[in-house]
Amino acid sequence: MNYKETFFFIAKCLTISLEEKNRDEIELLLKTTDVDWDNIVKVSTSHYAFPAIYCNFKRADFLKYLPSDLVEYMIHITNLNRDRNIQILQQAQELNSLLLANNIRPVFLKGTGNLLEGLYEDIGERMVGDIDFLLSKKDFFKAIDILKKDSYSIEENQLGFLPGSRHYPKLVKQENIAAVEIHKEVTIEKYRGEFNCKTIIADAQLINNFSVLSFENQLLLSIIASQINDYGFNIKNCSLRNAYDVFLLSKKVDTKKTISKFTILKKPLNCFLANCNLIFGDLESLDYFKTKESEYYLKVFNKSLYNRKSNLKINFKLIMINLNRRFAIVCKSVFNREIRKWLLNTIKRKIRI
Repeated sequence: MNYKETFFFIAKCLTISLEEKNRDEIELLLKTTDVDWDNIVKVSTSHYAFPAIYCNFKRADFLKYLPSDLVEYMIHITNLNRDRNIQILQQAQELNSLLLANNIRPVFLKGTGNLLEGLYEDIGERMVGDIDFLLSKKDFFKAIDILKKDSYSIEENQLGFLPGSRHYPKLVKQENIAAVEIHKEVTIEKYRGEFNCKTIIADAQLINNFSVLSFENQLLLSIIASQINDYGFNIKNCSLRNAYDVFLLSKKVDTKKTISKFTILKKPLNCFLANCNLIFGDLESLDYFKTKESEYYLKVFNKSLYNRKSNLKINFKLIMINLNRRFAIVCKSVFNREIRKWLLNTIKRKIRI
């Protein structure tokens, strides 16, 4: 199995609990094909989707087709991840209680928000890095002070807060398992007119006294985190972890209707839906607008899965994106005192190191 075959195999494996057509296709492949399990483990791990594959195989009763040592490894990793997520949920409970006691209601985002909302049948299937939550601008710095008084501190090697950033630098507490990212926005400035703190908080839903995103906004942020914040739209790539979230959320919302209200954001949102539709096997729930932009996106994405030169171009694009971002900060520092102060402190810190 080459990389492209491995990628598409993993993607369809993530849907077998809910899609009969893909379940039948994967079962046939498991029965008749010599699956390269080393590649499956390597690629799914790099996409933080390995536990989700195990959970889907278990629900479909497909573990009997896998090597026994691989099943043991899958169980071990998924149990570790489930235990970690239990601790993350406990930490989220502590944070929620602490902030509510100070009349601040956080809106939990991304992986932690999805766990709290109950998106996954097994909480062990989603790999979560940080605990992210969103606050109104008036509560942003107040909440930071509250967490610092509760023994949270900026994670080592993190830079200070850059004015205009989406979130504060990661905060950690010695005995807690996850870093915390406090957001005042969820996307770059260009798109905040269409998707911002105010509209997200207004649409939030309350579940077990936790505030989490509406299903529509969960879908949108799952795409935005991959396509905008991680530059996926620029380099035409696909995160299987985010794609899996989008697949699950597409069972709860009308995907085309959800993205149709946007203007600037519509193109990257639509292209990622097109990508999800492609890799998961043309599913009805993953409907999108077929446009020239989406067709071009899919063409470049397909090419990048097996063409080494395309991957070199992707790496070059990422370097240029980061250089442009840093140059923009330098330009803004000329006119913005706070950014200038941040930049000088950053330079001094690097010189000391």
